[in-house]
Amino acid sequence: MKKEQRLFVLSIAWLIVVSLGLMKLWAYSNTPGPSATGGITWPNETSIPRDPERSTLVVFAHPQCPCSDASIEELARLMAHVQGRVTVRVVFYRPAHAEAGWERTSLWNRAEAIPGVTVSADDDGRQAALFGAMVSGQTMLYDASGTLAFEGGLTYARGHAGDNAGSTAIASLLLKGQALTRHSPVFGCFLRESPAAQS
Repeated sequence: MKKEQRLFVLSIAWLIVVSLGLMKLWAYSNTPGPSATGGITWPNETSIPRDPERSTLVVFAHPQCPCSDASIEELARLMAHVQGRVTVRVVFYRPAHAEAGWERTSLWNRAEAIPGVTVSADDDGRQAALFGAMVSGQTMLYDASGTLAFEGGLTYARGHAGDNAGSTAIASLLLKGQALTRHSPVFGCFLRESPAAQS
């Protein structure tokens, strides 16, 4: 085989490999995790406080999930529009035997810096389990009576901030009392697994 032919064959092979890699990455970025399996009312057993005077928004997050940077970014944007209309709890997963401060990553600090947001740790994911949350970024909005008004995610793809159905629906529910949807897909790492295991 001539040198030119070998180069052509190698170029085609390289293009195929790159294309397959990009397709796999696209599929991973656009494949949502499982939706929450909790009930339609605030779980009585939870230690997460619910505001009886206004809506409560709960966001479950894995502190070491790189995908959740976008979720926290979108939460900050959302809060700029609905400040004062909702009580927000961001609950970070912490493994049962993790060392002290394991969950206090830059993601924790970013969430804690958002005005109107309270951050806490969830030992061994017990609180997430009560709400049926399985994926980092799982967001649930409950009205003042404790009825589930929305569940889903705050991003349109894994690790991508920008306009999305979840943030739009939550803002609409809080500002207008209605929304076109009460569910959106959730993109993130599984709460009880290491983010490295998701790649």
